[in-house]
Amino acid sequence: MAKRDIDFLFEMGSLRNVPRAWQQILTGRVQNIAEHIFRMTMIAWTIAVQEKADVNKVLKMCLLHDLGESRAGDIAFMHRDYVTRNEELAVEHMFEETSLRNEALKVLEEYEKRESLEAKIVKDADNLDVDIELKELARIGDSSAISMQKDHRPTVRAKKLYTKSAKKMWDEIQKADSNAWHRSLTAKWVKGKKGAR
Repeated sequence: MAKRDIDFLFEMGSLRNVPRAWQQILTGRVQNIAEHIFRMTMIAWTIAVQEKADVNKVLKMCLLHDLGESRAGDIAFMHRDYVTRNEELAVEHMFEETSLRNEALKVLEEYEKRESLEAKIVKDADNLDVDIELKELARIGDSSAISMQKDHRPTVRAKKLYTKSAKKMWDEIQKADSNAWHRSLTAKWVKGKKGAR
């Protein structure tokens, strides 16, 4: 075990306390960084299978892609002209004297270059998680989420998604009912209970 492995694991737990910057304009409960990483990892895994990519590499890249925000924080587009961050330095310091250092920094470098299929999938998943969360927030009437869905996100679909699978998933998200999964399970349960009487 490396000197800072345990400290690193405690720091990773603190990501559940790091808010995403866009909570400033969205009125519903917004995911924290840990929640974002979890769901976007599942999205990326789904895309990786469809695109026949290296799933192992995709999952590692997902887990690492926003860890620097533990120290550098998250910023939204409106902050970028005013805030200077050094997320690269934050990541280097986070992984110092850990067992993961060399592999983690290599995987993150690949992600930032966006040249490999795996890096493109991870960025696609990062974007798609935004669209799913906006859909959830729009369901509760968040006017900023509704506006972003209409005015900004179609540009992301057209210009920033890399893979065919991600573009198809984006289209399906727009049509989806974010509560359908729950209603379907409830209906099955109620039907099963009625049948048992």
